[in-house]
Amino acid sequence: MTASKPPRLNPRKLLLSKWTAVALRRKEKHFIVSEVLWPDDPAAPLELIELEAVHSRRRQRLPWRALLDTDTWRQGWH
Repeated sequence: MTASKPPRLNPRKLLLSKWTAVALRRKEKHFIVSEVLWPDDPAAPLELIELEAVHSRRRQRLPWRALLDTDTWRQGWH
């Protein structure tokens, strides 16, 4: 399988975007960006987002750039 090109992401448009885990994570596959955790300093770049599993509502924080890893995440629900 060839590695697919990472999606082009705009941090300002991540909120409520949908993601599919390539490999199940705690029996969860579909996620939505439930919160964008902007830093207190407006000049500082965005680092973290909060993903919510659609089925269990479990939340996890991760660097937003982790979504660029096509071996782990796919944009949209597949």
